[in-house]
Amino acid sequence: MTLLMQQTPPSVGRIRGAFGGITPEWRGLALGASAALIWGLYLALARQGVSAGLSPVDIAAFRYVTAGLVMLPWLWVGWRQVRDIGLWRSLVLTALAGPPFILFGVGGYLYAPLAHGAVIQPAVVTVLSMVLTALVLGERPTPARIVGVTVIIAGIVVIAGPGLLAGGSIAPLGDAMFATAGALWAVFTLQSRRWQVPPVAGTAAVSILAGAVMAPVALLTQGLDHYVALPASTLAAQILVQGVLTGVVSVIAYTSAVRLIGPARAAIFPALVPASAILVGVPVTGEWPTALQITGLVTVSAGLLIAIGVLRLRQPR
Repeated sequence: MTLLMQQTPPSVGRIRGAFGGITPEWRGLALGASAALIWGLYLALARQGVSAGLSPVDIAAFRYVTAGLVMLPWLWVGWRQVRDIGLWRSLVLTALAGPPFILFGVGGYLYAPLAHGAVIQPAVVTVLSMVLTALVLGERPTPARIVGVTVIIAGIVVIAGPGLLAGGSIAPLGDAMFATAGALWAVFTLQSRRWQVPPVAGTAAVSILAGAVMAPVALLTQGLDHYVALPASTLAAQILVQGVLTGVVSVIAYTSAVRLIGPARAAIFPALVPASAILVGVPVTGEWPTALQITGLVTVSAGLLIAIGVLRLRQPR
C-alpha cells in the first residue's frame, strides 16, 4: 500500500471532476478514506469467501487475473515505465506482493478469525518496515515510531495471546501466516523504494505477471467446473472487490489523496485498515469481535497512529 505514494495516473482527473465543488483537503480525505474502506472490505470478503468454501487459490486468482486484465491496456501508455523496471526486478516484486502474499494472507483465515488477520498484517508491515528501513536505508526511527511500535506489539499480544497460549487452538498457525504476509509486503515496499519503482507501473507489472501465473494454476488445481458451479453473486463480489476495487480503484483513490493532502497525512489511511476490516466484517462475515479483540484493536490502532505521527507525544519541558 505504501508503494502507491508517488504517481497519479491520468484517470485520476475523472475522479477529481466528480468532487469538483469540494475543497482539495476534503477531497483528499474522502478519497483516502475510500481506499481504507476498500482495503478493509478486501480482508472481510476474503474471510467470508474462505468461510463459504473458497480456497486461497481462488481468492488469489480473482485478485490477480482480474487486476491483470484491467491493467493490461495501461501497458499501451506505460510500457516504457514497466520496461525500465526490468524483468528480474518485476519477478522479485511479484514473488513478494503477488500470489504468495495472498496465499499466506488469505490462507490464515482457515485457522484464525477476521480480527487476527485485520490487525496482524498491517501491524507487521509497520513494525518490519521501520526495522528494515533503519537497517538497510540507515533511517533512524523517531521516538514516536519506537513508542508506536511498542504499543502495536502490546496490541498484538492482547489479540493473539489467548490463541497462542491455548494448546489446542490452531489460531497461532493462522497468525503466523498473517505475519508472513505482512513481512512479504514490508520487503516489497522496501525493495520498491530502493529501486525507485513507479507505483502504477509496479502495480501493472505485478498484476499482469501474477495473473499470468494464477490463471493456469487455478484451472489446473481447481478446474473450470469449480468456477462455473460458483454462484453468480459470489463470482461478481469477489471479482469486483478483489480485482477491480482493491487492485485498481484503491490505487487511484490513494494516489489522489497523496497528491491532494501530502504523503505524511495520507499515511493515516493504512492505519485505519484494522478498524475498517473489523467494522466492515460485521455485516459481511457476521463475526462480532470479542471485548478482548476490541481492546487489542484499539491498542494497535493507537500504536499505528502514534508511529505515523497522527497522535503526537507530549514533549517534556
